[in-house]
Amino acid sequence: LIAQSREAIDHGTRVSFTSKITNVNRTVGTMLGHEVTRRYGAKGLPVDTITVKLTGSAGQSLGAFLPPGVTIKLSGDTNDYVGKGLCGGKIVVAPDPDAWFVAEDQVIAGNTILYGATSGEVYLRGRVGERFSVRNSGATAVVEGVGDHACEYMTGGRVVILGPTGRNMAAGMSGGIAFVYDLDETKVNGAMVELLRPDPDDLRWLHEHITKHTELTGSAIGASMLADWPRRCLAFTKVMPTDYKRVLDAARMAEAEGRDVDSAIMEAARG
Repeated sequence: LIAQSREAIDHGTRVSFTSKITNVNRTVGTMLGHEVTRRYGAKGLPVDTITVKLTGSAGQSLGAFLPPGVTIKLSGDTNDYVGKGLCGGKIVVAPDPDAWFVAEDQVIAGNTILYGATSGEVYLRGRVGERFSVRNSGATAVVEGVGDHACEYMTGGRVVILGPTGRNMAAGMSGGIAFVYDLDETKVNGAMVELLRPDPDDLRWLHEHITKHTELTGSAIGASMLADWPRRCLAFTKVMPTDYKRVLDAARMAEAEGRDVDSAIMEAARG
């Protein structure tokens, strides 16, 4: 991958290429990301400067620590820890176009996706395993169903779940926001979050990212929602950490009143 990305690494020239992958190939993209970061620092490269198109079944930790400018598009499926430590890159996973099954009813990726991610984007056409977005602190993701303990210990970022969830969702979730379609409230751990109706700004953001998910993955469920958006958007629930909401509200109020925002945030954080 590094050799095929050499023009991008050395000169910033856009490159795109294809490769096959099997599940013995783990942490694919991480050494490539290291080369980009070593050359360009944390800012990385412009979006989609390097696009790696993979086909097959990926092993663990696909796109771990992927920096800005590197995009991995997988046609197939993948194992656990997709996007572990993601720090600005983009990962798109969708089934093979010739697959016979209904994508939103099948598992496309494994457990503990986006563990410790700080930024970047992940779009997954299909369902995933347990502990989705655990310890995510800044990445954005769209997925079509999750297992148990989704958004566990999440501290930032935004997650869109277009399908069912497992039990104990949002356990220890102290930051970030999740938008869940047709949420079963009995499966939410309500110790640190409250369930709200998305506001107009939320709905605009949702429409934008579901559109992007649909364009990137060919999602049938995404296309269906967009075609009937005025009605379907009403079925989304906003999962918002209580303390995080209090801090955001304090910041908005301070800004509107011309007060120091940082001081208001610190005061709200102390309760």
